Amino acid sequence: MGNHNHKKIRGGWSIYIASLILIGLSGALWAFGIGCWDKVPAEIHVRVGSDERIELNVPLSGIIYPIDSYFTGETIDNSHRNETDSGETYSETETIRESEEKEVIQATAQSSQRVGIPVRFSEPIVVKANRVQDYRVQSKLFGVIPYKNIDIHVIEDARLTPAGIPIGIYVKTKGPLVVGIGNFESDYGRIVEPAKYKLQNGDYIMEIDGEAISGKKDLVRKIQESKGKELQMKVQREDELIEVAVQPVKAQAGKYRIGAWVRDNAQGIGTLTFVGENGEFGALGHGINDMDTSTLMDLSAGAMYQTNIVGVRKGEQGAPGEITGYISYDKEHKMGEIVKNTKAGIFGICGDEAKEQCICESMPIALKQEIVEGPAAIICSATGVPKEYAVQIDEVRMDSENINRGIVLTVTDQELLGVTGGIVQGMSGSPIIQNGKIVGAVTHVFVNDPTKGYGVLIETMLAQ
Repeated sequence: MGNHNHKKIRGGWSIYIASLILIGLSGALWAFGIGCWDKVPAEIHVRVGSDERIELNVPLSGIIYPIDSYFTGETIDNSHRNETDSGETYSETETIRESEEKEVIQATAQSSQRVGIPVRFSEPIVVKANRVQDYRVQSKLFGVIPYKNIDIHVIEDARLTPAGIPIGIYVKTKGPLVVGIGNFESDYGRIVEPAKYKLQNGDYIMEIDGEAISGKKDLVRKIQESKGKELQMKVQREDELIEVAVQPVKAQAGKYRIGAWVRDNAQGIGTLTFVGENGEFGALGHGINDMDTSTLMDLSAGAMYQTNIVGVRKGEQGAPGEITGYISYDKEHKMGEIVKNTKAGIFGICGDEAKEQCICESMPIALKQEIVEGPAAIICSATGVPKEYAVQIDEVRMDSENINRGIVLTVTDQELLGVTGGIVQGMSGSPIIQNGKIVGAVTHVFVNDPTKGYGVLIETMLAQ
């Protein structure tokens, strides 16, 4: 009886130890997976027709396949796969012959499997694609545990002229933007809030009673013409178009109001990042957000103007500096049209005068896997003219959740530090150059250390 109990205790103890080992192993795998997460990009860009080396050095593997293979009939041809002496994987993509297309699509759909090439990210790989296409790797940790999807985008190569030129920016919103809701005293002495629970901060007022509203003047006119009659408004709220009814009330001053504060334009100073071969440009490296709602402004039109720098307030710990300038908003000083406002910058078309002010010739872009920690340069016009200044790239974030913070850098140039103290407002968009390639643009400054800041990857800007 005693031996039997002893065996039961010993058996229970073994199960307990095994459970602890299993829990510990699971915890270690979980911690390891979390630690690898930021090192593994959700997106990788490669140039069409080029051998692109990818080094992640993480214990992941998976199958690379065309994302649209079900519908296009495209496949990865394994006959082009070779093992090099270094153990790297070389692959090409190609389109199947037209006569085979129907048969392959049917076979793929029936088997619910995509034809692909196995890859291991524990060792360097070289990928080559012969056409613009999107691919995906469903990766697994240690070849067993499902991990994150990695999208591989094959893109055309690009040459850009880095600028670093100061620009004045003027943009108009797509309809009046609501930036505040409040109350006022009516002509009969009551506190009223006509727009409360009807409109919200961040709303764009697009139409009133079927008439398009382009700006504040239109809105004020329609409110006065109402004479207190309820207005049927069509409002863009985020990605949805909704209808609301708001009834204006006569204020003590005798004018009708709805208790909403709106804005229909924005202006400021930034830096031109690059000019493309056909006059396309990118600037700022981040979007134009409304100062009150912090939302990305939806634009109807915009323009870029020449700017003269008139002063610099040096940045200090806890107090970001600023470049100030004079902008002439007239046709003679207009440099280009702004057509798009995105999280990664503003984009549009400019004339030859912008490229004529650049101090560099066009150069290729660097994809994030090509950027290294070490010396680099930025081009900015803190002294009034574009000039190259030394910086240090401290970190390249392969998978940052904030697209405007893909690069961490430090200003090391003593001349620039003497003028600005580091990175200041107005330098957003200054191109970052390394090894003869444009790698990104300055976006933000560290509040507690103006010598340090963030940058957006050039591939992120171009993807917009």
